[in-house]
Amino acid sequence: MGKKIAIIGAGPGGYVCAIRFAQLGADVTLFEKDRIGGTCLNRGCIPTKALHRSAEVFHDTLHAMEYGIEVEGTPKPNGDKIFERKANVVETLVSGVEHVVKANGVRVILDQARLGEGMKVHWSEGEEQFDNIIIATGTVPSTPPIEGADLPGLLDSDKLLAMKEIPESMIVLGGSVVAMEFASIYATLGTKVTQAVRSQILRMVDTEIVKRVKPLYKKQGIEVNEKTTPKKIEKTEQGFKVYFDKNGKDYEVEAQHVLVALGREPVSKGLGFEEAGVELVKGSIKVDHNLMTTAQGIYAIGDINGIALLAHAAEHQGVAVAEYIMEGKPVEHVPVPNCIFTLPEIATIGASEEELKAEGIEYKTNKFMMAANGKALALGETDGLVKIITDMNNKLLGVHIFGPHASDMIHEGILAINKGMTVEDIKAVMHAHPTLPEAFYEAVLGIDGMMIHALNKKK
Repeated sequence: MGKKIAIIGAGPGGYVCAIRFAQLGADVTLFEKDRIGGTCLNRGCIPTKALHRSAEVFHDTLHAMEYGIEVEGTPKPNGDKIFERKANVVETLVSGVEHVVKANGVRVILDQARLGEGMKVHWSEGEEQFDNIIIATGTVPSTPPIEGADLPGLLDSDKLLAMKEIPESMIVLGGSVVAMEFASIYATLGTKVTQAVRSQILRMVDTEIVKRVKPLYKKQGIEVNEKTTPKKIEKTEQGFKVYFDKNGKDYEVEAQHVLVALGREPVSKGLGFEEAGVELVKGSIKVDHNLMTTAQGIYAIGDINGIALLAHAAEHQGVAVAEYIMEGKPVEHVPVPNCIFTLPEIATIGASEEELKAEGIEYKTNKFMMAANGKALALGETDGLVKIITDMNNKLLGVHIFGPHASDMIHEGILAINKGMTVEDIKAVMHAHPTLPEAFYEAVLGIDGMMIHALNKKK
């Protein structure tokens, strides 16, 4: 029998790590206090995307006549059916993952695990010693230091996804990916959404992209208030009232619900980490290049190490740690893509203009508008663009997309940046027509003034 491995937490990082260890011949025990799939599958990525799809279909139905389709009566969202579908999608995926985990010979213990001395793991029915331990406990929504933020009935992302109704009105606190996705989805489904952001929305996204999507959010009915700080939350007969400081002036809004989306915090308290010699920094686990903690033989992957709070980053780290422990292959840290499921979608990989300017790096940039793409025209989804950033030698440094299927289109950019590809490399690849990725191709060609279906910038 191979190495004896314990993995604490069965979210995307933990269960993927368990499967890879099993493939490499390890004896794997996977601990999970709730259900396999963690936040992403059960209370995050997957249920949100199911709601996103319902919002898309509702939007398309409202605009059916633009496609020559007559719909009798006024379409309206059926909350019961929407949330029933969401639950079915989650159950189908989670049960499938549970089957794959067990089919790979992974031992699953559904219990709260805690680290002990000498590479031991304790749970309610026993304790056991392991050769290596992988911590993948993730994060949970945090409660901000705002008066009234602990009132019963306030929503975080978990509680909102557990609801089975579409709110009439909702205040969204925050401008992160989570906040923007929910604001966009629920506004499309008919909720009156008022959003308050301390600085600006989507701070991690290229500024030009954010500038261009703001009018589209307004068109959806989202009232975005930037530089607006919440001071107090009160319960009212109709729901809640939030008091703000907006650019130095008092501002207040009342709504049926309040979604608090102001960050997440690591799940690290009371799990024996410090006693086992695992050092924490602001709740996150400190790791080295190969994701080992300050305790020899104990590793941390996913949200808990604070490197990148994204499911695909956790999965990549899970595979990398398994291969490092079993095969001695050093962990490779690669650029992390970010996909934002608003309507329209946003997807990015690599550097933004702001980051390159801050580092004093010279660059070239070009963009191609989706309105000039034949497939986008046929879809009736012409809002959006593809923006390419290269160094002065034409090596791709950043790809930023917003528009239809941006989360699918970004993968050519991910491959190009990970493999250090250049304009010339992309130019040599034939792209199928008519497809949305032709917009990526044209945007790349425009770096050297070679776009065919749009005017090139004058040199």
